[in-house]
Amino acid sequence: MELAIFNKEGKDTGNKAKLSSGVFGIEPSEHAMYLDVKQFLAANRQGTHKSKERAEIAGSTRKIKKQKGTGTARAGSIKNPLFRGGGRVFGPKPRDYDFKLNKKLKLLARKSALSAKLNDKEISIVENFDFEAPKTKLYEAFLSNFEMVNKKSLLVLDGENKNLYLSSRNLKGAKTVNCLELNTYDIINADKVFISEKALGKIEETLS
Repeated sequence: MELAIFNKEGKDTGNKAKLSSGVFGIEPSEHAMYLDVKQFLAANRQGTHKSKERAEIAGSTRKIKKQKGTGTARAGSIKNPLFRGGGRVFGPKPRDYDFKLNKKLKLLARKSALSAKLNDKEISIVENFDFEAPKTKLYEAFLSNFEMVNKKSLLVLDGENKNLYLSSRNLKGAKTVNCLELNTYDIINADKVFISEKALGKIEETLS
């Protein structure tokens, strides 16, 4: 399985990159991808929601009317949940939404996402490149060469690259990521996945 290697101008260099069939050529597991994306989104939830219950409301606990004879429901205090300003019944409390997934399932999910993207012809291999200084115009020109301006794109690098990261972060839908931090959600969410030559080897080594 081979893919053409492009330069940052969007032109075919004439070289080919060999892709591992064990990473890019498997039968995609939709359920594994669903679970991994669900876990990723759940782990990113803040979970800081909080409402005050009856015991936490500031106010008097004086019985506001007699128990019987009023023709209405009994009420013990103004903190009763039925009254305006009263405590909330079974309100939200701070919690962690994260849940555990097995490592093998997460590996399967990432390989499935990459294989699905390759099947849809949404993966491109690019030569290793860098900018002398962080400039949004340069990264926008790179995306323009592949007709990906204002579309969701993911550039996978072999390591941290400050210039490329800073150049891309102000562009809507553009994202750069270290190959070691690659996740299923980012792969699926992108309309196009660019993988640098050096990153390709590390991805295959990590997921094999």
